[in-house]
Amino acid sequence: MILLQRIQHREKPVDILVDGGKIVRISPEPLHVPGAQMVDGRSKAVLPGFVNMHTHAAMLMLRGIYEDLSLYKWLENVWKIEARMDGEFMYWATKAACLEMIRSGTTTFNDQYWYCPHTRQAAIEMGLRPVVSFIFLDSGNKEMVLRQRDACQRLYERSKAWGEESQFAISIHSVYTVAEENIRWACEFARTHGLRIHLHVAETALEDADCRKAHGGLSPVQYFDSLGVWGEDVIAAHALHLSDEDVQILGRHKVNCVHNINSNLKLASGYCFRYNELRDAGANVCLGTDGASSSNNLDMLEHMKNAALLQKAWRGNPAELPLQELLDCATVHGARALGLNTGEIREGADADLSIIDTDNCYFLSPAPVLANLVYAAHSNVISSVMVRGKWVMQEGKIPGEAEILAGARNALKKI
Repeated sequence: MILLQRIQHREKPVDILVDGGKIVRISPEPLHVPGAQMVDGRSKAVLPGFVNMHTHAAMLMLRGIYEDLSLYKWLENVWKIEARMDGEFMYWATKAACLEMIRSGTTTFNDQYWYCPHTRQAAIEMGLRPVVSFIFLDSGNKEMVLRQRDACQRLYERSKAWGEESQFAISIHSVYTVAEENIRWACEFARTHGLRIHLHVAETALEDADCRKAHGGLSPVQYFDSLGVWGEDVIAAHALHLSDEDVQILGRHKVNCVHNINSNLKLASGYCFRYNELRDAGANVCLGTDGASSSNNLDMLEHMKNAALLQKAWRGNPAELPLQELLDCATVHGARALGLNTGEIREGADADLSIIDTDNCYFLSPAPVLANLVYAAHSNVISSVMVRGKWVMQEGKIPGEAEILAGARNALKKI
């Protein structure tokens, strides 16, 4: 048992008791719990752990090597390096990415990258909750189409032995890299086995234009709709270049749309993410960092700030994307998309928590903690993180950090 004493939650001091991986008690009055690990929460605040709903964690090792390029040019270069990666590289790169995610308060991440069993193993060892997926990317190659189906089935069978601390999903890379027959097959396979579907969609204006040329005027959202892709089990990354009809389609099917603000800005893909329209239409809007090779970090707090600032700016209204909605997009909306009992601080929820050190210049004003955290502070004010009631970082210390960095450097040398 862990007892957080007098920690600030929603602007009030409370005691929070964690036991069996769950939040079992939130008390406005001090609690006395014999045998519990006592944690002094004075000068600290608590938030739910962030849920990073779209990333390619191991791309951390490619950070900064291809700058000032558009998406397609950037992809051409990245794919050449990815061809040299192996499972060992993915394992160490993911471990290094987990260091960054833990330090910035992320407790769950939805990954889309190669060698996913190695990604999963690395994340589990670090104490995080990973969602990993088999990626369909065939470029229309008939032989590849069949080979990927066989590989997907084998990996699914292997995933049955994985514990509940992780999830296995199906990824469809994009409208421009996966053949129609494989899109249909992947969706049917996912739904037959109760798996979530993770894909990129409507990321650039060029993607939209090319799709309309290739598919009789249909946008990427409309094309996927014609194939029966959309549903509450779908996680749609980017969802940036949307018509009014696209928004209604995504809303009607209650799709989980992931805003990746830093990557979209950095690759000049666009910035007018239609948050209000998607929310009002019925979509579940979440936040993600994308990979650190295009974003260029895995810091959800930074992405929260940028997402809010851009909404306010392009709409010309400072009231857009208020703080509580912003926090929900980074936490409970992602948990909902993944079917997890987390993302909130409430009795009965899984204890995925970030402890914020407020004893510094960023929190001197009497403003709400969340306002100063998002708009003034940086993620280095996150002092401790727990996942399922277990500490993965305490007072800035993560076990094995030096070994992880050394392993990552050695893996990088090999490619």
